[in-house]
Amino acid sequence: MEVLEGLVDLARDEVEGAGMTVLGEHADGLTVRVLRTDALTGLRLATAVYRRLDFDVPRPRALLGDQHFRRLTSAMREVAAGEAFRGFRFAAAGAGSPVFQRLARSLQNATGIPFDAKGGELLLRVRPVPGGRGWEVLLRLTPRPLSARPWRVCNRAGGLNATLAASMVRLAGVRAGDRYLNLMCGSGTLLAERHLAGPAAELVGVDVDEGALACARANLDAAGAAGAFRLLHGDVRSVPPDEGAYDVVVADLPWGDAVGSHQENRALYPALLAAADRSATAEARVVLLTHELRLFGRVLAEQDRWRLELERRVEHGGHFPHLYLLRRARAPAGERREAREARPTRG
Repeated sequence: MEVLEGLVDLARDEVEGAGMTVLGEHADGLTVRVLRTDALTGLRLATAVYRRLDFDVPRPRALLGDQHFRRLTSAMREVAAGEAFRGFRFAAAGAGSPVFQRLARSLQNATGIPFDAKGGELLLRVRPVPGGRGWEVLLRLTPRPLSARPWRVCNRAGGLNATLAASMVRLAGVRAGDRYLNLMCGSGTLLAERHLAGPAAELVGVDVDEGALACARANLDAAGAAGAFRLLHGDVRSVPPDEGAYDVVVADLPWGDAVGSHQENRALYPALLAAADRSATAEARVVLLTHELRLFGRVLAEQDRWRLELERRVEHGGHFPHLYLLRRARAPAGERREAREARPTRG
């Protein structure tokens, strides 16, 4: 299974929690033993899942040998039996070479699955065995990557990768009684992934862009969350939700790349932490993602309301932002008592 850089340990926890056995761990994923492939395709933190075949051969040309070829075609038929693949393609160094062209024609004739070099849905990754000898063929088990969620019916520029959103949900913890606040919710990825992770007392999203809220509403409805969320229109700096009410606050902050600007972020980042302070309970968890590392580090150092509990580098669309888990800095006993007493109750 393929995993975004920085999330392998979280993916391992998910796999083992689902009762599967991890056979190996590497930089871009895990090798897992399963009895049923549908257990793999339900994972939230894997970007893609594959069936792995190892071949003790010196080069890909040897895959045309009778024994290896029969093994490869048998695996292709088994994978294709579970999904509607309209074609296959290779992801490999030299995929356009005469050797791979011959292999493509032979596989097409043997399996009846058309070869489509650009749009083939049954992806075959052919590469040397990492750290070993021979070659491996990875056959993707689904026509699309798992990160391409079926609930995503609306996209926005700078949208958050769903598997990364699922990792943020996991870092924050999933508790049925949580009131969950997504500041600058955009197209609703974090809210949709939290809904699918398990029940919550409340899901609330805030965004200044009405178009983003319409997009989030469409995605959340498609994720089966209709009636389970509230979306609020407004700037997080001026339209606070219920004060002191939320157990979890999450946000994918603008990096000044696809969304926002570096200049605006200098004022926005302190304001967002202040909004989280107003909105969160005394025991709240805050999970944030940003690529503005120096700015966020400076803003965090200049305030005393939140302490850094965890920071990790992750992969996102060719960038390497950081995830931050924050908790309340210890407040005086009287202030903590007042915060508990002021927390709204649900009628």
